[in-house]
Amino acid sequence: MQIKLDELPTAQVYFTMTQTVLPRPIAWVLTENDDTSYNLAPFSYFNAVCSDPPLVLVSIGKQDDGRDKDSIRNIRERHEFVIHIASCEQLAELNQSSATLPPGESEVDAGNLALTRVSGFRMPRLSDCKIALFCERHDIQMIGSKKQQSLLFAEIKEIYVDDACAEINDKGRLKIHADRIQPLSRLGASEYASFGEVLFARRPD
Repeated sequence: MQIKLDELPTAQVYFTMTQTVLPRPIAWVLTENDDTSYNLAPFSYFNAVCSDPPLVLVSIGKQDDGRDKDSIRNIRERHEFVIHIASCEQLAELNQSSATLPPGESEVDAGNLALTRVSGFRMPRLSDCKIALFCERHDIQMIGSKKQQSLLFAEIKEIYVDDACAEINDKGRLKIHADRIQPLSRLGASEYASFGEVLFARRPD
């Protein structure tokens, strides 16, 4: 099957891309609303893009009616936010946080999710996530023709890793055990992927 994307409507392009660019990491983004409650939403157009400065990219689309989503609006107005890496056992909570709630209703409160305050950073983190990236807005760019996406470049200021998932190896380097984190990833449609076997292959000299 050969698929010509320029012959498809935008919605079909999206569904095709999400079923071929896989698996994708998920950014579970916590932002602050105008009333100081917290917005929480997952985005799977997400990845690391630079180490100096340390940047990750999250692509955030519009709502169906063309308005900005709460996450990107909050980040435009308040530059601090937290990106979490969800574990496989958090699929139900992550999926529930993607629901459209009435204005002023927090996904954190609706999901009864616990937060932990962090010294030196204004925003809290989700207590049960094993990885949290404490970020500041670096830049927001717009891309797309018919339905624009907000490309959020997030600068990571600090990283939280659960102590049970990390150690310093015999070379003095940080080793984070992905198998202990069991990160959840996104496939197409309503499908997600659980963490599988760790494969090893040393880079050739």
